[in-house]
Amino acid sequence: MRGRVLLGVVAAPHGVRGLVRVKSFTEDPMAIGTYGPLSDETGKKEYRVEALSAARGTVLARIEGVADRTAAEALRGLRLYVERSAFPQTGEREWYEADLIGLPAIGRDGRDWGKVVAFHDFGAGPVMEVSGGMMLPFTDATVPEIDIEGGKVVVDPPAGLLAEGETKEA
Repeated sequence: MRGRVLLGVVAAPHGVRGLVRVKSFTEDPMAIGTYGPLSDETGKKEYRVEALSAARGTVLARIEGVADRTAAEALRGLRLYVERSAFPQTGEREWYEADLIGLPAIGRDGRDWGKVVAFHDFGAGPVMEVSGGMMLPFTDATVPEIDIEGGKVVVDPPAGLLAEGETKEA
């Protein structure tokens, strides 16, 4: 398990009473306040976040000790982290994206495709981004094996996704 995981970013103040809009990266955006105290990038300053409502991709939240717009404005861009150990255990064939980012993506043939850098969902299902800009559908066919303990993700890219006209042998 890795150390800390980014759960959200303070996007902007809301109103004059210290509320903020937070871009939440949790599966349920309202869950951002349920992991206990969050911390900044250094891990030294803690923030208690109470999610009030969700709308337009952000969560309206109250941060303990922030009582006016000036204080809320000072938090703009603040990245909120939680210790990875605060997450519940995963089930079989379940992973946290944070546990996969940074792992090498190795082809079935042993080819090094780079490292997993991000996950995206543009509406047609999740995709895994590998260093170098390659985007792979995050499906059982394209990502047939994930070995967190062994430190790798096995990939089988479809022929149409291979770089520079390469083809995958059948």
